[in-house]
Amino acid sequence: MTPLILATALSLLAAADAGQATSQTAGAAQPAATHTSAAPTDKSGQPAFRLSVNDFIIKAWAAALQRIPAANAVWAGDRILRFRSSDIGIAVALEGGLITPVVRNADSKSVTVISAEMRDLADRARQKKLKPNEYQGGSSAISNLGMYGIREFSAIINPPHATILAVGSTRRAPVEAGDGSVKFITQMTVTLSCDHRVVDGVLGAELLAAFKNFIEKPVTALV
Repeated sequence: MTPLILATALSLLAAADAGQATSQTAGAAQPAATHTSAAPTDKSGQPAFRLSVNDFIIKAWAAALQRIPAANAVWAGDRILRFRSSDIGIAVALEGGLITPVVRNADSKSVTVISAEMRDLADRARQKKLKPNEYQGGSSAISNLGMYGIREFSAIINPPHATILAVGSTRRAPVEAGDGSVKFITQMTVTLSCDHRVVDGVLGAELLAAFKNFIEKPVTALV
């Protein structure tokens, strides 16, 4: 099997700008005291939960697989097997190798639930305490090496999955604004490896385009 490789650069500025604009508008219209309850905290006053970019990537990828259902599939020996839910394997590094615990039904879970579940799965994976049903199956996978400063790479497909998304690090990049001026945005490059027996070039491009839309406008993946 020779995998098909597709890559695209994503802008993370749209989501950040939208959040900042909403925050500023709300601040002008609401009393300052209302901000104290904006983020849940624990007894020590620390945030009750912490969301990472990876949590939003998982949610956006799950939403993209739902938007392009023909790509939410695996190769089953002599046929294509399609899935209704987005069950996504997440590559976790172990000493001497890696494992891909699966976040089941990621499309129907909130980002906070995905975040908590992923932390639990990763912790138990490193302790080698995962059950077989927690790392077997799934319809696609994500490998994120951004935390190691890797800008872009191609990940190897984990059979029987038909796709794996390789996520690189974020970086600041200059782009031309609508008025002709130059502004800096936060960019991230992702590369999609596809089993061409299941996902061809057009289908892979549609899947990446859907993911790009969801990750640049994350609120669209939440509704």
